[in-house]
Amino acid sequence: MSGIGPVEPANSTDAEHSWDVIGTDASRPGDRLARRWNRLPPGRRRAVVAAAVITVATASALALPQTLAPDPHPPPHDPAPAPTPWPATVTAWHYLGRAEPANSPGKTRRFRFAVTVERGPAVTLRVAGTSYPGLTARAVPGPAFTVTAGTPRGTTVEITVSDCSALPPEVDHPFLDVTLRNARAIQHHSFIFGRAYARDLSDLFRTACGPRTA
Repeated sequence: MSGIGPVEPANSTDAEHSWDVIGTDASRPGDRLARRWNRLPPGRRRAVVAAAVITVATASALALPQTLAPDPHPPPHDPAPAPTPWPATVTAWHYLGRAEPANSPGKTRRFRFAVTVERGPAVTLRVAGTSYPGLTARAVPGPAFTVTAGTPRGTTVEITVSDCSALPPEVDHPFLDVTLRNARAIQHHSFIFGRAYARDLSDLFRTACGPRTA
């Protein structure tokens, strides 16, 4: 036999049966709040609404600066590439010695050097002069040459005595005037060499100009 009988109350005193509660007549919280709100006088309702608006506005104002504040831990950025160096700061000259034997005749002699570029783009060099007006200098075989970073290059400089009266009896702190160019700039620089170069240049002076007094 099938059918649905009447629903017994949940708190039945029948000890032999148990029943599931499928509904209740107790008032819900929302209904109780609505009845309380309706019982408030109009002036009290307006005061409650105004207080709620002020509370929400204050909370929003306090949270806004934190929202707009910069992130104390910004995401990492790739480092900026290093700028191209000045050619004179990364280029070095080293004197290697004479290309001809000592006391070779004539007013022209060749001297050997090693040129290095430490880093950065390639540097193009041109020998422009020497420390004395009575000398001329040029790189051979060509007037200009290029050196790449990390690869030393040997070069020969040909020096000729053009005016003995403009030369001192002894050489002191001789140098070469060089023009350097890379992707960043063109610079004029003087490379100073030590005693070995000074001794060999003095030998050229004596051979070309003969003995002289200071």
